Amino acid sequence: MDQLLESLTEILGPENVLTGEAVLERSADWFSSMPCEAAAIVRPATTEQLSQIMTLCHKARQPVVTHGGVTGVVHGAVASANELVISLERMTAIEEVDAVGGTMTVQAGIPLQSVQEAAAEIDMQFPLDLGARGSCTIGGNIATNAGGVQVIRYGMMRQQVLGLEAVLADGRVVSSMNRMLKNNAGYDLKQLFIGSEGTLGIVTRAVLRLQPRLPSEQCAMVAVPTFDALTTLLDLTSRRLDLSAFEALWNSHYRLMTEESGAHRAPLPVDSPFYAIIETQGVDREHDAERFQALLEQAFEEGLISDAVLASSEAQRQELWAIRENIEVLIRALGPMFSFDVSLPIPAMASYVADLERQLAQAFPEAGRLVTFGHLGDGNLHIMVTVGDAGRESRYAVEKLVYQPLAEIGGSISAEHGIGMEKRDYLYLSRNEDEIEVMKMLKKALDPKGLLNPGKVLP
Repeated sequence: MDQLLESLTEILGPENVLTGEAVLERSADWFSSMPCEAAAIVRPATTEQLSQIMTLCHKARQPVVTHGGVTGVVHGAVASANELVISLERMTAIEEVDAVGGTMTVQAGIPLQSVQEAAAEIDMQFPLDLGARGSCTIGGNIATNAGGVQVIRYGMMRQQVLGLEAVLADGRVVSSMNRMLKNNAGYDLKQLFIGSEGTLGIVTRAVLRLQPRLPSEQCAMVAVPTFDALTTLLDLTSRRLDLSAFEALWNSHYRLMTEESGAHRAPLPVDSPFYAIIETQGVDREHDAERFQALLEQAFEEGLISDAVLASSEAQRQELWAIRENIEVLIRALGPMFSFDVSLPIPAMASYVADLERQLAQAFPEAGRLVTFGHLGDGNLHIMVTVGDAGRESRYAVEKLVYQPLAEIGGSISAEHGIGMEKRDYLYLSRNEDEIEVMKMLKKALDPKGLLNPGKVLP
């Protein structure tokens, strides 16, 4: 290890090879804030430097773990004392913005919010959006195939990437920096790396697809009396409006974020079983506002909503979204907390959550508590559970309650957060034996020594 670190220092300079306390000062997990325990953290500034690093690591059989913004929640960035962390924090450049072609070429370490702001400067938008936008990086978004709140309209991160560049385990560079919407020349190699969580290659650069920035945005929070009304409202808004987001909040989440914690003012009474944040984008402010208000009126008349508050300014819009996105409040209120990110057919959601709540109360009658919210329009629920302790036995018991029913109803143990180490042993519930075998074949072909993010994704 010492000889390898000396060689890496020659490539990067001593200030970019961190050891000792400089490593322990950093976190390896956003939820738990556990310190990084890697042997060292190396910080390349270019694809060429990373290629040199991996060439040396491959020769020395040295395993590595990639760090972006470290905002993941499935222990995908945890590194052991015999592993190196490769941080892309110095690779933050915007290399090119093409307003005509609607693309932006960036390095993988750039934060998502910086990309959003750069797109806005040319009257475009990068539509991926999630609560960690200020910290998460484009490379991490690609590696986990991030989703967020606008998937219902624009799709996952996979749909926002036209091309990318990645460094393989042996240091070779696969540069597939395509800038075209249509390119059927052979295998689409970028798809190998999107969603692979750094286990097949380390993404260093990407060509991102931009969208026109739409001048009209309507946003409202509504109270909904039943789950059937919630799904009917989703169908109605999808058919009648240019829907960009439809977020559902169970009462457990809304009440905790407002009345119970005092973190946010409750814009609506706290006695409704469900709430939804509805957001649209369009090109005609006056006409879009009229359509939006007309739909809310129709929803009132049909009994789909019992109350509503319409954001009349960007500040008010942000206040509504903060109730959905302020995860720190949940961590403080529920800690120690287990966090789950699942997807399932929308019609099965109500019974799934109700059954889970009942089973949790039976298994942990004194401390069990469930908080639910999520991206209803794309079938993704976020489930927060506390049982009073975070021990291994409690975690295992809760994971069984959350994950096992998903296999029977055609759901997935991971909607958008990835597998990491936390969900690795449950992968079989969402992927069959043949699928997992093909995944292992890909891993063996691209990383035969098992150096890239070892122990993650595959059991």
